Amino acid sequence: MNLGLEGKVALVTGGGQGVGRQICIELAGEGAAVVVNDLFAERAQAVAGEIEAAGGRALAAPADITRPEQVDAMVRLAAEHFGKPISVLVNNAGIVPERREKGGRTPLFLDMPVADWAKVVDLNVYGTMYCCRAVLPGMIQHGAGRIVNIISEAGRVGEAQLAVYSGAKAAIAAFGKAIAREHGRHRITVNSVALGAVSHAGIKDGPLSVGATVDNDERLGKMLNLYPIAKGLGRLCRPEDVSGVVAFLASERALFVTGQTLGASGGFVML
Repeated sequence: MNLGLEGKVALVTGGGQGVGRQICIELAGEGAAVVVNDLFAERAQAVAGEIEAAGGRALAAPADITRPEQVDAMVRLAAEHFGKPISVLVNNAGIVPERREKGGRTPLFLDMPVADWAKVVDLNVYGTMYCCRAVLPGMIQHGAGRIVNIISEAGRVGEAQLAVYSGAKAAIAAFGKAIAREHGRHRITVNSVALGAVSHAGIKDGPLSVGATVDNDERLGKMLNLYPIAKGLGRLCRPEDVSGVVAFLASERALFVTGQTLGASGGFVML
């Protein structure tokens, strides 16, 4: 299937590892030039190098997306480098609350320090807003654009020990719907992809590590029961299970899909 991404410029935030990295590789494989953003320069450079080694086009763009001046500079750099504005934005960067101790549970809302609220809201909500504000003028001028927000199923149903995070992800989904209404007339679509637990190489220990199996991690066996398709496959979601969904929503094939939240969580939530 030709997704029509050839010649497009895509910005992926948090693209240095995990789901973000795979989204970058998938979009590049479909012909898009990819701006790989990450807070850590070495991560962004490594993924951009992977793409270029495979014959694609990429630009490493390290930046802190909670700093609007850095976001604006990144978007200007991308336009100068590729000679055209960003036409696809994937808001993937995000964080969950810090655990009280290594391997422990995240705190209940009343036990969560106020300073930690700000960390979660700044990156998940304000980071997304700053990136949208930076790319929308170019999309409007071009008369087309795709914005895909990576959220969590916690934002659709709420989750204990993740109250602030749940609220932040819900805010992104609602914000995206509003932007979809405001800019549909400019042929700009805005959608969200909701994830559950994702296993990837950046996680070294526990049930989300790539080496975890039901035989060596009792917690993984319990987690699989929460995801109908995962129970059948015997594994949790992987980045490649997400990247194809994002590529579709970023493509010409999804021209009439906007303001939607698509769950890519193995049936953890069914709406």
